[in-house]
Amino acid sequence: MTPDFRIDAHHHLWDLANREQTWTEGLPELHRTFTMDDLIPHLIDNDIAGTVLVQTINDPEETPELLLQAHESPYVLGVVGWIDLTNDVADQIAFLQSQPGGDALKGVRHLVQGEPDVNWLARPDVRDGLREVGDANLVYDILVYPHQIDVAISTVRALPEVTFVLDHCGKPRINDGVIDEWRRQMVELSASENVAVKLSGLVTEADRAHWSERDLQPYVDVVLDSFSPRRVMFGSDWPVCQLAATYDEVVSTAESLTASLGSDEKNALFGATASQWYGLEAE
Repeated sequence: MTPDFRIDAHHHLWDLANREQTWTEGLPELHRTFTMDDLIPHLIDNDIAGTVLVQTINDPEETPELLLQAHESPYVLGVVGWIDLTNDVADQIAFLQSQPGGDALKGVRHLVQGEPDVNWLARPDVRDGLREVGDANLVYDILVYPHQIDVAISTVRALPEVTFVLDHCGKPRINDGVIDEWRRQMVELSASENVAVKLSGLVTEADRAHWSERDLQPYVDVVLDSFSPRRVMFGSDWPVCQLAATYDEVVSTAESLTASLGSDEKNALFGATASQWYGLEAE
């Protein structure tokens, strides 16, 4: 990968004609169809050559559709899909890999943030499923709220053979100005070398109408200090970011907040880390 190859490691697409996204109801910025045709102009404007497309709902029918997007678009280098971690994991992965675009399956994710059981990631059946994800050389994306991070830490420690990526920096409570406990969690999580972090989703955790770079900087600094850029990757979280910022604003803010990094570190953050962690290759 060249130093100029930039990757957006986290975005979404959905078509309401295929499937309702009930979580977008009441959110007019999001309650419509989003396609690659909507995204590509933003990628071009920001010199982003490839992306990782991430699932939005725990539905087995969604992931083949995402893989088809990767099959049809040279911009989609990888897909993080969904499987039921508690049931026939290897068979589910094999099925997805047999679909058009199946070679783009790089990881899986479950909406753990929506699980009422705070210990969901510690369930024996879930951890057995995670082991099978690792056996398939896939990444597991962790989507949790701060009150679930400690269980995520124990899970990452218990499964050193599995590769993990923490989405959205674990969703720190930026709007509430809460940082100390979350900082402790990031430091503890970073001690495990089998986990990386996505620098994504922060604008929507801040005051969505009045956020500033000053609000985000302490949280960005914690992540970079704890993990270093070799284990941090930029993600736009588009179109969800539009609740607080445009695609261009998310990119320019990330660039500004990390302006003090050296060129190699910026290359890692904006491309090399995602490429290495997910095994991405440009066409």
